[in-house]
Amino acid sequence: MIKSMTGYGRVEGLCDGRNIIVEAKSVNHRFLEIALRMPASLYPLEMEYKKKIAERFKRGRIDVSIRLEGEGSETSKVNVNMDIARGYFDVLSRMKTEFNIQEPVSIKSLISFRDIFTPSVENQLDAAFLNSVEKMLQEALSILVNMRQDEGIVLFSDMQMRLQAIGEIMGEIRLRAPQVVLEYQKRLSERIRELTAGLELDAGRLAQEVAVMADRCDITEEIVRMQSHIGQFEALLQSDEAEGRKIDFLLQEMNREINTIYRGISAFRHREEHHLQKVAGCMSRY
Repeated sequence: MIKSMTGYGRVEGLCDGRNIIVEAKSVNHRFLEIALRMPASLYPLEMEYKKKIAERFKRGRIDVSIRLEGEGSETSKVNVNMDIARGYFDVLSRMKTEFNIQEPVSIKSLISFRDIFTPSVENQLDAAFLNSVEKMLQEALSILVNMRQDEGIVLFSDMQMRLQAIGEIMGEIRLRAPQVVLEYQKRLSERIRELTAGLELDAGRLAQEVAVMADRCDITEEIVRMQSHIGQFEALLQSDEAEGRKIDFLLQEMNREINTIYRGISAFRHREEHHLQKVAGCMSRY
């Protein structure tokens, strides 16, 4: 079953006199990208938290914020490891010289290295408090997942309805396709006779050329491919895997087939043109 790429989850609770607020939201993204904001006292757990987040999602940009408020949070007390900072500064300085970079090494260049900063001893959080933070993180992620699933159910129903409508329309066009070719052939023959009135022409050769030209508006092959794409689309909607890219590809192919079918009948306007406009309308939302 498909899931929406957007969602939001928020959990708030008290522990040891401190208020813990965890917020998680997601938006569409080609890959999995995790952005985590939290107090310095939780920096040592950053990789562990990101791993837990990655276990819940396959793609999308996931933004998670963890805030600690109230007595005892002491989030501003942070130690700086000057030896590590000096090492980074030396490396950046050598790179600056080696690659002839004009921009100076600044404090902004150093603060991105998280291992330079560690919470002070009095700022360390006990195990029970950290367990509460992790539990609330998981709760916020669960709310986010549920929201994506609920919205996915709505999208699934809407897509199924549109695919069914497209399938029915393509079925009608397929039934009419042979007649369209014959009618086009008839009209083309009549028009040629009007233009060549009084001229002596090889009737057999003329009939052959008319048949060749009429065959160009035969759209049977495109209709068959379109119906195959619809079946594949329906199968992808039932999949538990992340199938967004495959669906994007199928939509491109379906649009290509619709355009080809439209060009095939463009010389002979018929009700099929109206059908194709309805198909394009069904697909336009995706």
